[in-house]
Amino acid sequence: MTEAPIDTDVIGDEGAREAVEHERDELREFIKGLSPHDIKSGGWFTKLSAQALNSYTSKVNWQYFQERYAGVPADAIVDQRIKMAARYAALEGGLSAGAYTATVAATIGTLGGASSATVPAAVATMMVDVAFITRLQLRLAYDISVLYRVPLDLSDPEDMWKLIRVAFTIRGGEVVREGVVKTVPVMMRPLIKRFYSKGVLNAAKGLPFVGKFLLQRNVIKIGIPVVGVPLAVVLNRYTTLLAGRHAQAVFRNEARVIEIAEGLSKRSRHPQLTLWVAWLVIKTGTKMEDDETLLIRHLVRLVRDRHQVIDEQLAHLVDVDPADVWRRLDAEPGDLSDLVDVAERVAAVDGAVNARERAVISELAERCLRA
Repeated sequence: MTEAPIDTDVIGDEGAREAVEHERDELREFIKGLSPHDIKSGGWFTKLSAQALNSYTSKVNWQYFQERYAGVPADAIVDQRIKMAARYAALEGGLSAGAYTATVAATIGTLGGASSATVPAAVATMMVDVAFITRLQLRLAYDISVLYRVPLDLSDPEDMWKLIRVAFTIRGGEVVREGVVKTVPVMMRPLIKRFYSKGVLNAAKGLPFVGKFLLQRNVIKIGIPVVGVPLAVVLNRYTTLLAGRHAQAVFRNEARVIEIAEGLSKRSRHPQLTLWVAWLVIKTGTKMEDDETLLIRHLVRLVRDRHQVIDEQLAHLVDVDPADVWRRLDAEPGDLSDLVDVAERVAAVDGAVNARERAVISELAERCLRA
């Protein structure tokens, strides 16, 4: 299967259409190797994701994009790639839409009675569309993570699941809550919300369940025209656009948090105390936010890599006692003002600093001044 990312250098509709048709031909061959059970059980997604990412991720890395877009800011490249992916998705939807009929929808329900080795032609038509959009959005999300230099180890089930959640916006309708649906024409918004209305998946159910979920979600495209424009064209375009914007929001934010962690680690004169102060500020709040969890995870990694500091006591800590942190500060000689900066940046990582965080920072500043 094609190992290169979407070609952002293609000029004109004809070149883009040829690229889409080439990928559709590849996917037809892939679908010929599926059984009706693969489709009904969702096993097709396990097979497709393996083929879509295994060789692709070994080729498409930060250096790959540097060679193609030397000197261009990540935001600009991401924006271009999202728009191109949406364009490819719309072109593919147009090619699939002509074959979508009520017969396709009816055939989905009869898969169980089909030959164990043969996928009905009507279902194969639908699967080309679903597989194309699935692979496109999965690779787009991966590209965006690479461009923002957010490390993902796809051999790690947790990182793989993270990529899937981001690529297919399947965390409780996050896309709609982010407000990017405002980029969709008003007349399309109810349909887009319907498309994402069942956006919750249980990670424990694994990749086949994702395949069933994606197949069910795409069924609403079949045989329904919207003001004379095939629904597949409109949905393919806007769902890919929204998926790309969602991936951009998630990975750009993580890149921001990593940047903060890198700055704190690099400037720190007291790396071990930096971890204790950061954890004290984070635990001061009523609950731990996602950005705070990201920050402490990356900060621990960077302090370990840069300063060779591993604090086993902190790693096994359940509740942090402020008095214990103050004792550690009192025992440290010299200028401790860098720790005040640590506390302020950690407190602000998830937004406005609350009263409890301000109180901790104030006491920290007083103790550092006395020292």
